[in-house]
Amino acid sequence: MRIVALDGYTLNPGDISWAPIEELGELVVHPRTPSDKIIERAAGAHVVLTNKVPLDMSALQALPGLRFVSVLATGYDKVDVAAAGVLGIPVSNVPGYGTDSVAQHVFALLLELCRRTALHDHRIRAGAWTQSPDWCFWDSTQEELTGKTMGIVGFGNTGRRVGRIANALGMNVIAYAPRSRFDPDYRPFEHVGLDELFTSADVVSLHCPLTPETEGLVDARRLASMRPGSYLINTARGPLLDERAVAEALDSGHLAGFGLDVLSQEPPAADNPLLSAKNCLITPHLAWASRTARRTLMDSTAANIRSFIEGTPVNVVNAAHLRTKG
Repeated sequence: MRIVALDGYTLNPGDISWAPIEELGELVVHPRTPSDKIIERAAGAHVVLTNKVPLDMSALQALPGLRFVSVLATGYDKVDVAAAGVLGIPVSNVPGYGTDSVAQHVFALLLELCRRTALHDHRIRAGAWTQSPDWCFWDSTQEELTGKTMGIVGFGNTGRRVGRIANALGMNVIAYAPRSRFDPDYRPFEHVGLDELFTSADVVSLHCPLTPETEGLVDARRLASMRPGSYLINTARGPLLDERAVAEALDSGHLAGFGLDVLSQEPPAADNPLLSAKNCLITPHLAWASRTARRTLMDSTAANIRSFIEGTPVNVVNAAHLRTKG
């Protein structure tokens, strides 16, 4: 079994082991693969692993030996799954591996916006505390989360974990989930409509998938409906919001802060308005990337490949399109 990873660096920059997959066949790992090298590098592979390297119909058709694609992520929009199905190639993903990692990152962003710990550490190292006439000081308003309302858009595994952490911090939790009415065992909690969520929450955290219906979900109108001084968090997908409208809401002071881990273009263009917006905290799409989560992703990918080899593939995302490969 020849296995080729087209962009293995983000999964494993060197701090975990490829051994779970190496045990299953001959593994070749490319840290990154430019578009003009995809077919050349995947040629002869029975199994291809990809995260962000696209596999469209033309690439799939050019790989007659390909039998299985395992996506090194939960999202699989970079693979033409319908085309793969027509060609008899099952495509599997890894759901749920980063639930805890992403949920914890939400609060790393939110707590930093509310307490500005990095700012004060920097000020102290620049001598501000040494020179202070008082025994304490702060250069930003210190906000508590207790008693505030957390609004969660999308209440799948990650959204639910965010809700539980918010509840543990003393927050009221409301959620918008059009396809799920999961009712957690903590209170206060309430399912609400999308417009009500934006008008009622002190913090809005996005956890919905990117679809034609959700693209641009957070626009100027919806931002204007939010409470003055509220916070916005996005660890889902960049195109869920209008970045220029968010930057304007930040610069006007209507939003107290925005914490994000994703942008509409990654890496971002130098003129992205959020790069210069006030009270905007940006991390480089690393919410998923705790070492524990990446180890889980590695082990789950190995399990996907093993199940395929045994003839019972799991986590198949294109089952509806799948035909028998000739």
